[in-house]
Amino acid sequence: MELIHSSLGRMTIIRQVFPLWRDTNVRCMRNNHRISSLLCDPQEGYLQSLEVSNLYLYDSVLMLANAFYRKLEDRKWHSMASLNCMRKSTKPWNGGWSMLDTIQKGRISGLTGLMDFRAEGSNSHVQFEILGTSYSETFVKDVKRLASWDSTRGLNGSLKENRIESGMHGVTLKIVTLLEEPFVMVAENILGQPKRYKGFSIDVLDALTKILGFKYDIYQVGDGKYGSALPNGSWNGMIGELIGKRADLAVSAITITPERESVVDFSKRYLDYSVGILTHKSEEKINIFSLLAPFDLAVWACIAAAIPVVGIMIFLLRRIQAVRCHSNTGHSPPPTSTSLQSAIWIVYGAFVQQGSDSILGSVALRIVMGSWWLFTLIVCSSYTANLAAYLTVSRMDNAIRSFQDLSKQVDLAYGTVRDSAVYEYFHAKGTNPLEQDSTFAELWKVINKNNGFDNSVSSPSEGIRKAKRESYAFLWDMAVVEYAALTDDDCTLTIAGNSMSTRGYGMALQHGSPYRDLFSQKYAI
Repeated sequence: MELIHSSLGRMTIIRQVFPLWRDTNVRCMRNNHRISSLLCDPQEGYLQSLEVSNLYLYDSVLMLANAFYRKLEDRKWHSMASLNCMRKSTKPWNGGWSMLDTIQKGRISGLTGLMDFRAEGSNSHVQFEILGTSYSETFVKDVKRLASWDSTRGLNGSLKENRIESGMHGVTLKIVTLLEEPFVMVAENILGQPKRYKGFSIDVLDALTKILGFKYDIYQVGDGKYGSALPNGSWNGMIGELIGKRADLAVSAITITPERESVVDFSKRYLDYSVGILTHKSEEKINIFSLLAPFDLAVWACIAAAIPVVGIMIFLLRRIQAVRCHSNTGHSPPPTSTSLQSAIWIVYGAFVQQGSDSILGSVALRIVMGSWWLFTLIVCSSYTANLAAYLTVSRMDNAIRSFQDLSKQVDLAYGTVRDSAVYEYFHAKGTNPLEQDSTFAELWKVINKNNGFDNSVSSPSEGIRKAKRESYAFLWDMAVVEYAALTDDDCTLTIAGNSMSTRGYGMALQHGSPYRDLFSQKYAI
């Protein structure tokens, strides 16, 4: 970077790249032995801090060990008894040429990728990328990728920098899209007129056309895919349309990923990206006996038994008080009811905190009623607190608020769209041996059940319909599931958020496209 900022002209850089490092499983495991986590964790800038010579040094030792192992396994080992570093007249080792031949015929997967040598000794899997200096959206000199090269496909991209300084008047772009609410939708169309589109991404595209002055022809991708790498190295979906030069620009809810950035260019993100959990709202069950839930049945039975017991005690104490008053003074006691029913009614009134109009003359009566009042105060306070907690917990029952909640339950099935960016994200996190949390491993086990055909779906619309009709949680872009919940006529859908990564939505262009920086600059406007 120091040379780039101090250079007066354009600088071109050629460097070797190692695509296998993007795969965590391949990067961290080599021939059944684990590589240090310092080399595997992408957050540590593993590739920037390592020199290419260090990577090749590691692979050289690995290749030599593999050759020795094959020699010993085939039992074609040549004796090394004649070798002596202290003697100048040592004869050449007879097994030298055989060892070189074994090394060249070896095939290993190392830190630099797959090493498979040809007859002339060159590695057929070496890949290079060509970078050139340009000006970014901040108008400072920066480096961007111009092209890539490998021995199979040759040069992919252009070394010419066709920079557009101001506008794109007179330019007509071929744009590929994919229907995804609310990003791209079909607008109401007049009969006989070309199909028109609307949505958030289309609004951004139309704003750019007004600023830059270009026109566009838009069409839908045939296979209905955003774009993922196939086993043969090609790409499908909208990314495949850009690589095949059939489209200049891809516009939809397309996320910026490192895998896609290796084959196409992306503009600056225009919207942040996160994953939402779309589920069906749980039906509120009304239980007329929920008022009894705070206490156990045994507690209610004890309270019901305590009321008549205390009532009998009040009744007996009142009778004793009346007899003593009559024998001591010869006068009748105050005109208060001394029946058993009256005593129980007074105890019940005190329990429900309604008070009573009884006259407590003796000390014994006051001690019993004071103890009963204290008991009712404790019982009523406990009931009120437990009832509030019970109603709160009942509302939160079976609520899915995060990936952790989803992974810990077994009643609700969940999944996402097969072969999508979200699907690949859960695959990478769920199969990473260095992942400390088992949440993503459990999620991936359910999502990928039967290779994704049991719980995952083929399209976002199918996932939304499944979440609405069945007991199913659909994991997809937050913006999409929020729109689905807001536009649901029956109001039966609910969403929960989970911050997935620092990715975002952007517009994809061909490698070396002259429009990338211009689009990124105009986003701020």
